[in-house]
Amino acid sequence: MVTAIVLAAGSSQRMGNVNKLLLQYKSKTIIETTLENIIAAKVNKVIVVTGYEAEKIKTAIQHLPVDIIHNDDFLKGMTTTIQRGIEHAKEGGYMICLADMFMISAGEYVLLKKIFEKNFRSNAKYIYLPRYKNEKGNPVIFSPYYKDAILEHKEMEGCKAIVQSNKENIFWIDMPTDHVLQDMDYYEDYKKLIKG
Repeated sequence: MVTAIVLAAGSSQRMGNVNKLLLQYKSKTIIETTLENIIAAKVNKVIVVTGYEAEKIKTAIQHLPVDIIHNDDFLKGMTTTIQRGIEHAKEGGYMICLADMFMISAGEYVLLKKIFEKNFRSNAKYIYLPRYKNEKGNPVIFSPYYKDAILEHKEMEGCKAIVQSNKENIFWIDMPTDHVLQDMDYYEDYKKLIKG
């Protein structure tokens, strides 16, 4: 059982005056495309955590079968957004997804989910990290063993320290494409990705 926690709270500061999640890809917004790929993978639940321009994001995705929750503390850092999602998730794996990684296909999310489900019983402490040609990507899947550690985490820029302090429990997942590396920080990144 995997819950996808989709981080959609950031202010896209490096994009200038543009909310990158509302940019267009084909006939849809970036966040719609990302969510539709995750939904198609049939994860147990999809939780979208909003922050910056929450109403605009909500309007763009309200037709999709996802739970939308708001993080009032999003300006404090990404960790607070992860924590809000974890608080609303049921027990199971927590797939921490970045809302701007719209190139990851439904099939790739299925691969991640299946490997978690296959291995969970053999080691409940695994942290699942996708990689392409030995370069770490996203999304990360945390086993429920890490729930309290994440909720109590004090560093505000994500959960890298939790991963680093549990290296013996990392389960690497080799991915078929570089999609798990392709996030979108700058407008130039967006232009390159949509050109394919």
